[in-house]
Amino acid sequence: MDQKIQGILSEYEARAAIESPHIMQMPEEEWLHRRDEFMLSVGHDTGRLLNILAKGARARSILELGSSYGYSTLWLAEAAQKNGGTVYSLEVVSAKQEYARAMITKAGLDGQVKFFLGDALKTIASLDGPFDFVLLDLWKDLYVSCFDLFYPKLKPGAIVVADNMLRPEEYLPEALKYRRHARSHSKIESVLLPVGSGIELSRYGGDLANS
Repeated sequence: MDQKIQGILSEYEARAAIESPHIMQMPEEEWLHRRDEFMLSVGHDTGRLLNILAKGARARSILELGSSYGYSTLWLAEAAQKNGGTVYSLEVVSAKQEYARAMITKAGLDGQVKFFLGDALKTIASLDGPFDFVLLDLWKDLYVSCFDLFYPKLKPGAIVVADNMLRPEEYLPEALKYRRHARSHSKIESVLLPVGSGIELSRYGGDLANS
């Protein structure tokens, strides 16, 4: 990986290291009020895995649901650059997206990312696809609704990664609901991996003969 990109990843990780202790000590009411101020990233292990998976799958049309401050976007954009592809990154908070844009530009990867600001459900509905890689990392109560919208737009062989399947604990009911829903589709094969905060790694079979 390019040293400039590695340096920016290190900037992100340094910020996360500073913020994490404050988040852990924060009362729940304050946390709920201020949560958009903090970088809630997928973490290094999950980011690296996303990068490896996207490269291995030669993904060229990558849908990111919840870019936040752009940490996972950077991992995906670097893979998209190698694959000659594009990341379609969705975020609802403008300040987060502005930060992500600046960091992606600083990394020299702005040509690989198209940013969309606003309601994820409306944006997914407006995108044509097909997508060969999807990252789900927005508010967990939206996972199932988002899945139902992008599922018909998946390319045969597409990979879907859903974050926060094991942690934080308060997300477990929604995580289990998503896992059951995704696995109820006959063309989806899934496995739960204890990487980072836990990911559900799924593959869409589709009509591989026509892919």
